[in-house]
Amino acid sequence: MNDAMNHAGNTCTLLGADGRPYRSPLRGEWGGHRRSKIYGRLDCPTALRAIARGGYVKHRVFFRDEATAVAAGFRPCGACCTTRYRRWKTARENDRPWTP
Repeated sequence: MNDAMNHAGNTCTLLGADGRPYRSPLRGEWGGHRRSKIYGRLDCPTALRAIARGGYVKHRVFFRDEATAVAAGFRPCGACCTTRYRRWKTARENDRPWTP
């Protein structure tokens, strides 16, 4: 992960389970897009292409862990989290809750 994206001083800005930003001494392990409510790996090729084109960075958020991303209402990325995405989609189609 590029520290410049979410690192200021000795803390990082992460999104909590309540969807609100907070400062943390720990870096985020997952990235997300605030508008689309999708989270994924920090090295996701789809996200990296979007970042390279610009625009995406404005809505980029970071999560300490996957459970926090899910609790904040984000779903897994279909490109970099294929298995998780399929499980999320199946649970949604069957009107069941999904957890990572």
